[in-house]
Amino acid sequence: MKKNVLFVCIHNSARSQMAEAFLKEMCGAEFAAHSAGIEPGRLNPIVVEAMREIGIDISGNQTKTVADMINSGKTFAYVITVCDETSAERCPIFPGVTKRLHWGFPDPSAFQGAPEQKLARTREVRDAIRRKIEQWCDATCSVGAA
Repeated sequence: MKKNVLFVCIHNSARSQMAEAFLKEMCGAEFAAHSAGIEPGRLNPIVVEAMREIGIDISGNQTKTVADMINSGKTFAYVITVCDETSAERCPIFPGVTKRLHWGFPDPSAFQGAPEQKLARTREVRDAIRRKIEQWCDATCSVGAA
């Protein structure tokens, strides 16, 4: 049976969505990836574009609340916060969680500048999240990264 993994950030609009997509792609046989936000917003279109560039379509994803995940009755083997430390502290305790991890990444929603500059910085975050997921899959998946 797959272990549930939940990625949490503030709005569930960027970092947690990317992490969920990468985990599904790399270790989907071992983990069921989910994402949610403390204060869900709307999917970040620049993140959608950055993911589309590498062949992953998240345009149909919906943002979800952490409360919905708690109320779903699912138990999570891992809850991984991908926001900054201060925001991660606001993440509630999940019933049955065996491990809680924190991987801080810059928030693409906060990037300033022209659209091309925002996209370039979002690509950097995307690639950093991908590398982190690859490393984590190599370390935790019995099948390793794809």
